[in-house]
Order: sequence, then C-alpha cells, then structure tokens
Amino acid sequence: MSSARTTRASAPARPEDERLPVGKSFGYGLQHVLTMYGGIIAPPIIIGNAAGVTPDQIALLIASCLFVGGLATILQTVGIPFFGSQLPLVQGTSFASVATLTAIVTGGGGLPAAFGAVLIASLIGLLITPFFSMVVHLFPPVVNGVVITAIGLSLLPVAGNWIMGNNAKAPDYGSVANLGMAGLTLLIIMLLSKVGSAAISRLSILLGLIIGTVIAAVTGMADFSKVGTGAVVAFPQPFAFGLPTVPVAGTISMVIVVLVIMTETTADILAVGEIAGSRVDARRVGNGLRADMLASTVAPVFNGFTQSAFAQNVGLVAITGVKSRFVVTAGGVILVVLGLVPVVGRIVAAIPYPVLGGAGVVLFGTVAASGIRTLAKVEYRNNLNLVIVAVSLGFGMLPIVRPTIYDKFPDWFATIFDSGISSAAIMAILLNILFNVITAGNTPDASVFAAGPVRMVRDDELEALEEGDYFQGGKLMDKDGNVVEVVTPAVFDEAVKTGAIQRVPRNGNTAH
Repeated sequence: MSSARTTRASAPARPEDERLPVGKSFGYGLQHVLTMYGGIIAPPIIIGNAAGVTPDQIALLIASCLFVGGLATILQTVGIPFFGSQLPLVQGTSFASVATLTAIVTGGGGLPAAFGAVLIASLIGLLITPFFSMVVHLFPPVVNGVVITAIGLSLLPVAGNWIMGNNAKAPDYGSVANLGMAGLTLLIIMLLSKVGSAAISRLSILLGLIIGTVIAAVTGMADFSKVGTGAVVAFPQPFAFGLPTVPVAGTISMVIVVLVIMTETTADILAVGEIAGSRVDARRVGNGLRADMLASTVAPVFNGFTQSAFAQNVGLVAITGVKSRFVVTAGGVILVVLGLVPVVGRIVAAIPYPVLGGAGVVLFGTVAASGIRTLAKVEYRNNLNLVIVAVSLGFGMLPIVRPTIYDKFPDWFATIFDSGISSAAIMAILLNILFNVITAGNTPDASVFAAGPVRMVRDDELEALEEGDYFQGGKLMDKDGNVVEVVTPAVFDEAVKTGAIQRVPRNGNTAH
C-alpha cells in the first residue's frame, strides 16, 4: 500500500515534467539537436554570405546562433516567472526572417543594420505580447500559408547560387562539376530519406551534407586548411560586427516578420501541448511568446537573429513519445556547448557551396511545401481566399523573378518590397482584412467555386455511416477515432458477397 502511495506521489502532475535519467535525457536531447541542426546553421550561412563577410566571420555567426538558440531553448523549457512555456520546445534562428534580413544586409547597411532591425522589432514584439491575441486573427491560415510558402520560394534562388558555386566571378561558377556535386548531394539525401530507418530518414539532410562534403574533399572540391586556425573554445564576443544601426524601412519589414514568428510559435505551443496531453491556456502561450521575443531581443547582442520554436522538433516529440521538457533542456545545453566551440562553425563554413546547394533544394523546398500544406487546409468556397492566395503569392514573387523591379523607387520602399516574404505578407494581410475582416460589400457566392456544380451524395452512400462518424485530414473516422476504410464499389460488393461485411439499408434491416 505504501509503495503504491509513494509511486502516485512521485508521478509528475504534468506529462512534460517527467524527469528521465541524465544519460537518457542527453541522448534524446542530442537527437533533438541533430533533427534541427541543418535548420539552425542555414540562416547564418545565407545571411553571412549575402553580407559578404569572410568564412571566419560566418563561422562566428554559426557559433553565435547555436549559443543563442541553446539559451533560448533552456529559457523556454525551464521557464522563469512570465517567461517560458515550460513545454518541450526547441528554439533556434527563424527561417521566416532570412529573406528580409538578406534584403537589409544587401541594401547597404550590412550586418549592423540587420542586428538593429531584429533588436527593435523583437522589442516591439515583446511589448505587444499581452495584446497579441487582439491581432492574431489577422494571421489566419490563408495568411500564414502564403507567408511560409513565400519564404521557401524566396530562398530557392539562394540554393541556385550555391549550386553554381556562390561566386559569379570564379572561373568554375556554374560548371558541370559544381552542378554534378549538388546533384549527387541531393541524390544522397533522397536515398537516405527512403531507407527503412526512421532515425536516418529524419537526419537525411545532415548526413547528406557530411557525405557530400567527404566526397568533395576526396575530389579536391573542399578546402579545410583554415579549420585549424583560430580558437577552439571561445565565448561569443558581443557586438562583434559593431554596434547595431536602425534602418527604418528594414525595421518595419522585421516587425511584420516578428508578427508571423509569434503566430507560428503560438501554433507550435498549442501543438506540442496537445501532443504532450498537457493543458495550455492563454497565460502559458503568453509566457512562451515572451521567451521567444526576449531571446530574439538579446540575440543581436551576441550576433544572433530572431528566435522561434522549431516545428520539426514538435514532430519529433510526437514520433518518439518522449514528452519531458527536461530532455529538450538537455538539448539546449548541447547547443550552448557547441556555440562555445567556434571550430564547429569553421568546419560548417568550409562545406563546399554546391553541397550546400544540393541540400538547400530540399531544405528550402520543404519550407515551401509546409506553406502549401497550410494552404490546403484553407476553405475556398463562398469567399475570396483563392484571390488572396493568388495575388499575394504573385506579388511576393515579383522581386524574385524580376530583382530590379523596384530599382527606381525610393530606398525605403525597395528595402521593404525587395523581399518576397515582406511583399507577400503585406499583401496577404491587407487582402485578408479587405475580404475577410471587413465583410461589408462582399458579394455572395463570389468564389470561383460558386459556379461549379452543386455537390450531391446518393442516399445509399450514407448507409454505412453511424452516429459520431466524422472526417479528419481526408480520412473517415468513427466516434472512437478509428479509421473507417473507404473502398471502391466493386471491392465493397465483393466484401458483401463473401460475408466480410454486412450491408445495412436505411430501414435498419440487415441485408447480406
């Protein structure tokens, strides 16, 4: 009796509060780090290259982002009063800000302007967190889907430049060797994704980068001669690129991006809470968002960028069933340690650009596909959501397909709209307000689907349905959450003939 009483007393009140042995915690934590590692090192590489900094400085950016991401993860999972959701959420540099930051650094302000825009925009995000629920309705799936899709599509030209060699003045730029190495890396990633091991499949991008780099080194396409130069262990130097400056137009763009990041983090908090089976209320969401914004505000001090929750790690929690937030805390500690070892950043910075380009196709394409998946959940009937998506994506792609389209406009305008993500986000927000928030004047049945044929269902097709059946994710489910198989008429009739199932007509009498 006392033993059972002790067991019940020691059980955590919340699933995420479970404490595993230290060894297991760091083992599962390392898995979280490996799952998101490719995503956390890509933004500093992209932004650093756009800013034209040296490989050593890119290594510093990578180390800084690992360090800040680790601190942000620890804050989010452990939590302090008013900061941290205390859920198993991994934090890292947000992809949502990459396109906008690239436009800022190439607009003449360099990295100090990027850091300044991040600092001010994140501080604004921190201040408006208590009121965010008042504007979150301006970011429904039709807006978020457009923004996420635009992020992926806007970054694909970066992958194309990497594939060709990154340096347009180099003699081998666009060579068959560069394109071949990128293609080989892409092929390796695809094959690793197909193997029977779920762990290898999840790490396919990271493993593809490693294998591609080894092949490049053997063929003389990689140079690791500078990896050994510099400190092996070092604390990230604050303001290593100079004090931040504040570009007005760039900061406005970053505020929009920060609102998108807050919306995504809210979704991740709700999702991981549901996966963990833990109650998530408005206060907990607010604490999570404040941790997000505080980390993003501090990040520029240590040469980092905006922070957000990583959705792929939310999926990892669901796959492994390990819900302990302290496991993710261990992952945060690993990230901090990696950030204190700049030699890791120098190794990553030495990866050949064609290898990065091959992986970039998958990485950036996955971002775009995630946006498309979000857009697939949008209701397009009896509204103008299709027009919102079409115009917003088209407007966002203009500076991508015609980079000089805004060259004759004022600098402040070009800084905002040269970014495909900013262009798409602004248009999607405005059109959503015009058509979905301000409903006065909307024409009934304005959707392009309105002219389509009326949907009908035969009454005999409803015979198999029972009370409580529902559709979810394209599947027919019964009231207990079990999948009800949907088959062709021929298969159904054959099953009836063999007695595998019974036909139940609407009058309730069973007929075989």
